[in-house]
Amino acid sequence: MTKLKDIIIPLENWASPSLQESYDNSGLITGNFQQSVRKVLISLDCTEAIVDEAIEKNCELIIAHHPIVFKGLKRLTGANYVEKTIIKAIKNDIAIYAIHTNLDNVHTGVNKKIGDKIGLKKLQILDKKKGKLEKLVTFIPIENTDAVLASIYKAGGGKIGNYTECSFRVTGTGTFTPNDDASPTIGTQNKPEEVIENRVEIMYPAYLQSSILKTLKNAHPYEEVAYYIQQIENQHQEIGSGMIGELSNPMDEQEFLAHLKKAMNLTLIKFTPFAKQIRKVAICGGAGSFLLHKAKSAGADAFVTSDFKYHEFFDAENQILIADIGHYESEIFTKDLIYEYLTQKFSNIAAYLSEVSTNPIKYFK
Repeated sequence: MTKLKDIIIPLENWASPSLQESYDNSGLITGNFQQSVRKVLISLDCTEAIVDEAIEKNCELIIAHHPIVFKGLKRLTGANYVEKTIIKAIKNDIAIYAIHTNLDNVHTGVNKKIGDKIGLKKLQILDKKKGKLEKLVTFIPIENTDAVLASIYKAGGGKIGNYTECSFRVTGTGTFTPNDDASPTIGTQNKPEEVIENRVEIMYPAYLQSSILKTLKNAHPYEEVAYYIQQIENQHQEIGSGMIGELSNPMDEQEFLAHLKKAMNLTLIKFTPFAKQIRKVAICGGAGSFLLHKAKSAGADAFVTSDFKYHEFFDAENQILIADIGHYESEIFTKDLIYEYLTQKFSNIAAYLSEVSTNPIKYFK
């Protein structure tokens, strides 16, 4: 029987909670890590109607993009929709797990799905984050270097953009003297030893530190492994907000808007006029106005996102087409993204896409 923790572990390997924004509340909101899960309901939001759907489908787990709880709850009296939803989920032993801005911030997440729907090529993170990388420096006997590095690569180290198995090594002499309590792999107690070693440097995402170090110590032949870690301020090319890519063929304003409407299954689009051809397109699921300056400086001809305020549309300044497609509409295909990931990882659980529209906004046609 699959436990809840067995489902959460691969989800968090995909989009670590450490990558969520400070205001967010991704992670397990209700439930017990040890409870059994046979059926999962995947939704954009979690509301009472979604919990009702989970009950009807006999699902033990709801995976939602948006957390139902953003702020701390001081009481559960059913005074509002948040409290009512939580109470109903707990009463029916239904776990709720949210995977929100951490899934926004990975290069295989929400924005990649939008880019694929629109048909963008050469997708890259628009606003890459700093301070999310670390460098491991360690010292390995020459004959063991390749095996140790192979293990670290498998654990997620040594990936830079489109390149894998990246490292730097230089050969030198390591010296040490094992004491009476040591059980040296090389050398003898209380006798100075010299070993030809490789000094190896390898970068990895900071959130992988514990698994990288565990792998290093398991793979390294020494009883005591010498290493040190440095935080790297370089931009992480695969972590950050929004994405930018290119259309296969340039389009004029009307062609692009028609293409966007069909690709994203939209009812309407709010946009700023743009007289030039559109080739380079920036995207951000959800509220993305904070990225407009990044989209413009990256040379985007159009920016697809949502929740622009009236005066923010003026900031297009005839330099870019802003296409506000609606918050719900921009992220609705996140359900498919999570479903695809989950069904690839698990063959012994049933996953369902929610059939309930949780969009609080309706349009009068």
